[in-house]
Amino acid sequence: MNEILQGLFSLSGELKEIKAHLHYLKKTRAEIFNESWIDGQDVLLALNISQRTLQTLRDSGTLPFSKLNGKFYYKVSDLEALLESNYSGNLKRQSYD
Repeated sequence: MNEILQGLFSLSGELKEIKAHLHYLKKTRAEIFNESWIDGQDVLLALNISQRTLQTLRDSGTLPFSKLNGKFYYKVSDLEALLESNYSGNLKRQSYD
């Protein structure tokens, strides 16, 4: 009985994974492209930074970019990686004992 339940749970997980893959494949190339790249204005709004700060991130090589016809584009995954690399999840909290 336990083996049957484990088999059902495993099958359920595999079906969810297949469903996710099918959902991804159903998207058009344009939708996938729009999810992957954003322009500089969207980066400014998302990170709440100035144009100069964004330029500094580009110039220092901290944030990779693509330039097309004078407009900069950034991968969302690169922004996420930048934020993750600067994440300080282990902040020490001050104790007021």
